[in-house]
Amino acid sequence: MTRDVAVLGAGMHPWGKWGRSFVEYGTAAARAALADAGVDWRDVGSVVGADTVRGGYPGYVAGATFAKALGWQGARVASVYAACASGAQAIAAARAQILAGLADVVLVVGADAAPKGFFRPAGGDRPDDPDWLRFRVLGAANPAYFGLYARRRMAVHGDTPEDFALVKVKNAAMGALNPYARYRKRVTAEEVAASAVVADPLRLLDICATSDGGAALVLSSMEFAHRHGATRPVRIRAVSTVTPRFPNTVLDLPDIATDSTVAVAAPDETFRASIARAAYEEAGVGPGDLSLAEVYDLSTALELQWYEDLGLCGAGEGAKLLREGATAPGGRIPVNASGGLASFGEAVPAQAIAQVCELTWQLRGTAGDRQIAGARVGISANQGLFGHGSSVVAVR
Repeated sequence: MTRDVAVLGAGMHPWGKWGRSFVEYGTAAARAALADAGVDWRDVGSVVGADTVRGGYPGYVAGATFAKALGWQGARVASVYAACASGAQAIAAARAQILAGLADVVLVVGADAAPKGFFRPAGGDRPDDPDWLRFRVLGAANPAYFGLYARRRMAVHGDTPEDFALVKVKNAAMGALNPYARYRKRVTAEEVAASAVVADPLRLLDICATSDGGAALVLSSMEFAHRHGATRPVRIRAVSTVTPRFPNTVLDLPDIATDSTVAVAAPDETFRASIARAAYEEAGVGPGDLSLAEVYDLSTALELQWYEDLGLCGAGEGAKLLREGATAPGGRIPVNASGGLASFGEAVPAQAIAQVCELTWQLRGTAGDRQIAGARVGISANQGLFGHGSSVVAVR
C-alpha cells in the first residue's frame, strides 16, 4: 500500500498584523485551499485544526471552530497543539486518517492572531511549567535563546554577524516576491547591521516578528485524487514528528540549562538532525535528492544551523554554503524560497502548514517569480516547544 497522500489544494491568508480573529484568517485560507483543489466543502470527510493558545477557548478546539465557521456538514474533527510544530502534527493526523481509510479528503487548517512583541506564556502562575519558569526566573524571552544559538555558532564554528546578515538579505529578496509575505522589501547587509541590537549578537532584522496569518491544505488519498482528475499531484511522502533522545546537550527552548556530558558522552546526533533523518528514512530520499528546503528561521543564525542539520553540508559549513550562493535561487539547494519567517513572522499554528503550501506551489511549478526551476523533491523543517519535531517531505 502506498504511504503517499495527495496535496490537492493549498491556500493562505496573507501574513501581517490585521487585528482580527484567527478564525477569519483560517477560514479564508481554507476556502482558498478548497478552491485550489476544486473540492466542495461538503465533500471533506475530516477537518484537522492546528490550535492556537492565543485565541481563547475556540483556539484550543481549532478543528471544530473552523468546521463551524465553514458550516457544519458532519465531518470528523480533530485539534492538535505542538507549539511551532502544530501544523506538522495536524498534517500527520490528517495523513494517518487517510492511510487508515477513515476519510478520503481531509482539510488541514492553522491560523493565529499573535500578540504584539515577543511571545510569552499564556496567563496564570504555573511553577511546574518550564516555559513559565524561564520567564519568571530568567526573564528570558525567545530572542535570548536565539542569541545563545548565534553565540554558540560563533564560538564553535567561527560564524560572524556578517554571515547572519546575509541570510536576511537572501530571504528578504525572496519575500519581496511573495504576495502572502508580511515584509516585501529587500534589505542590505548594511541595513541589518544598522538595526537595533536585540539579543547580542543578533539585531532586529536578524530575528523574525510575531504575525497574524493562516494556511490550509486539502489532502486526499491517491485513489480519490485520480478519480478527481489529478493524475500527477504533489504527494506527501513523509512526516517526521520525533522527540529528542537522551542526552540532549544543546540548549533549547524552554530549557534553562542542559548539559549531561558531565556524566554521559555527547550523542552522535542532535535532536534537529534526528528530525530530518527520520523524514529522509521514511521518504526513501536523502539530502542529495532535494530540490529545495523550507526551514524554521526564527533567527538568521538558526537557518545556518538547519543547513547542517538537514545534511546540506557538514558541521560548521553552513556559512560557507550560504556565501557560495548554494542556498539562493539558482544555487544547488535553495532554502526558504518563500522568504521564510524573516519575511512572514510567526503565526505559530500556521507556519508548518505554510511551509508545505510553498513546497506544493514550487513542485507544481506555479510559484511565479520565485519559482525554483525543475523542483521535484522538497523538505520542510521546524521545531516545536517541549521537543516536538517537525519535517515534511513532498515530491512530484
